[in-house]
Amino acid sequence: MSQSGPTSERRYQNTAALLAVVGAAAALSAWPAAAHAQAAVPAYKSFEVPAPEPQAGAAFGERLRALGDVDDDGIRDVLISSSNHDGDDGNGGVLTNSGRLYVFSGRTRALLRTLEPPLPQVNARFGFWDANLGGDVDGDGAADFVTSAPGQVVGERRWDRCTSTAGGLRRACARSTRPRRRGFRITCVEMGPALAAVWRRNLADFSHMQMIESAFEAWRPPCCEQFDLVFAATAWHWLDPATRYVRAWKLLRPGGHLAFWSATHVLPENGDPFFLEIQDVYDEIGEGLPADATRWRPGELPDDQEEVERDGLFEVALVRQFDWQISYDADEYVRLLDTFSGHIAMRAWQRDRLYGEVRRRLSQRSDGRVLRHWGAVLHVARRVDTPALA
Repeated sequence: MSQSGPTSERRYQNTAALLAVVGAAAALSAWPAAAHAQAAVPAYKSFEVPAPEPQAGAAFGERLRALGDVDDDGIRDVLISSSNHDGDDGNGGVLTNSGRLYVFSGRTRALLRTLEPPLPQVNARFGFWDANLGGDVDGDGAADFVTSAPGQVVGERRWDRCTSTAGGLRRACARSTRPRRRGFRITCVEMGPALAAVWRRNLADFSHMQMIESAFEAWRPPCCEQFDLVFAATAWHWLDPATRYVRAWKLLRPGGHLAFWSATHVLPENGDPFFLEIQDVYDEIGEGLPADATRWRPGELPDDQEEVERDGLFEVALVRQFDWQISYDADEYVRLLDTFSGHIAMRAWQRDRLYGEVRRRLSQRSDGRVLRHWGAVLHVARRVDTPALA
């Protein structure tokens, strides 16, 4: 598959500082324990904690945790994450989203310590989630905590969660071995019993993949289960536009992503004339294109960025166009047409007339083949924190 057309990439923008409100639950660690006991209603004040290493999209302040007394000054200290921080690979390269943690003094708000991931990797997101262990676990006199790196690959296995809607994605899941090699746990959602049965049979060897027979809009995962990725291939457009983004948002954990694409026919300037020539048969059987139909060229397909961001649930991280070409003989091309919903909905006599003419015309070509060009627009969008919909 070759890439063509413009690429639009925008990093998720975060402020380069954390605005802390002393007295709020997450920031009370800046108060002495005695003050907590004495003040039933604390006086609120705000202050800014600048990011020690400002980066666009680093997500500084996405997570905040009250620690024990790290610097032994009698005041609890604060852990702040920057899980999308881009690290250095030591050779002048960049480790995108490797992550970083910072420990700040609860008394002075000065930076006490910078914690880099022990196994730096691209997209490891070290520091994405953490927890206070409640004291000195290892007996070294300092308060301890645990943190996560949900994208960390260990032994070439990565245990993320993702869900997919069905449609054309069945080919990717059935034939690709990458999900099994990488250790992804994938939940596939398919509403058709017959296709769901095919999925189960094809995916029988993939121990970390499951098939749910349900409409995507109606399916509810087990309590509190969230996913790293919701993706759909040639299926997103079948979902209800009024609810599909809300459903995807609710299935994703904070920082999760939505990805979708659809394949469509494109006609390059010097493409195979067969498709224009066969339109007279479509017109004859009453299935012709509207007079104002657009014939898209490779790299010029419209994107859905405005729709994705309209409700404020997602921010587009990447839009990229791809195009490729496939040569079909008559039998292969008729089998392809039989997978298109418009052709499936035709009456038998319409299909017989169309397919017969396809076979006849291709038989008159020296190689008996037709070259079809495909185009796709991949959309990847990051979940935006929207408390009102949580």
